[in-house]
Amino acid sequence: MSMAQQAEPAVGRPPASGPKQTDGRTARRSPALRLLARPEVGVFLGAVAVLVFFLITAPPVRDGSSMANILYQSSTIGIMALPVALLMIGGEFDLSSGVAVISSALTASMLSYQLTLNVWTGVIVALIVSLAIGAFNGWMVVKTGLPSFLVTLGTFLILQGANLAVTKLVTGNVATDDISDMDGFDQAKALFASTFDVGGVQVKITIVWWLVFAALATWVLLRTRYGNWIFAVGGNKDSARAVGVPVRFTKISLFMLVGFGAWFVGMHNLFSFNTVQSGEGVGQELIYIAAAVIGGCLLTGGYGSAIGPVFGAFMFGMVQQGIVYAGWNPDWFKAFLGVMLLGAVLINLWVQRTATRR
Repeated sequence: MSMAQQAEPAVGRPPASGPKQTDGRTARRSPALRLLARPEVGVFLGAVAVLVFFLITAPPVRDGSSMANILYQSSTIGIMALPVALLMIGGEFDLSSGVAVISSALTASMLSYQLTLNVWTGVIVALIVSLAIGAFNGWMVVKTGLPSFLVTLGTFLILQGANLAVTKLVTGNVATDDISDMDGFDQAKALFASTFDVGGVQVKITIVWWLVFAALATWVLLRTRYGNWIFAVGGNKDSARAVGVPVRFTKISLFMLVGFGAWFVGMHNLFSFNTVQSGEGVGQELIYIAAAVIGGCLLTGGYGSAIGPVFGAFMFGMVQQGIVYAGWNPDWFKAFLGVMLLGAVLINLWVQRTATRR
């Protein structure tokens, strides 16, 4: 056999069998790593740990009425944490959300009482005012290019001062008048602040609204074009604009969504207590933001979910009421929350690094 014949390659011979070779770019991640990549996984594990902890250390938590109270506290945080989380996924956040809740309640209460109108008139006007505040924040951010921190900090100070000054000017006091005997109050209370019985346990309607809003927000994020826009503008607004995403509309609408949340929680506060203290709400914005961060939303935007803040709000409600049921000094509440926040951030960081490891 000649050298040429020996060097001639075989034609039509099937390739040698063996394991398929892949590089780091084409390797598929395991189901466990794909699960860890979900932003709500870390906070879910944390919420389970906090629940188990208080079930052991605070026996009253095991009672149905106690759990209903914990869920109620969680819902008042969670309803606002949802739009705040969507805004954070969109790359912005709102420091005025806490006092905006009180502004909404004050508007509805004083307008209805001072002009002797049906309370639904005040409710509708308060919705318009809340949406206008959100639209103003969003418009200022997209028009000026200033960080949302500075814009909403200014709005926070304006609303805080106006809440106190206008309430004193109109009512002569720091609180609004009782509106429980006005037309339309019972119907509004049924929508925003009623209770119903489940197995002998009184459950607040806000728990139902909280879960409904969470389901709706999840559907919007994962199944609609608008949800894609939110992730896009939070990841890189210039790239999003280049591919046709309406960045201005998306950001302004997200701020208005926070305004809607502030209106809803404000109406709950008003129809639960019949009156509003004008100095309240300060500091609540940090609770809403912290619940979203604990829920896996990044301050840099472009990452997060609507389910994560649900568990984040539950952790806040669990700690807030669990400390009371355990008989501990409630002064430790904020310290416990700080530890919980740092722990959740570290867990989320570990989860993300684990999920993206090749």
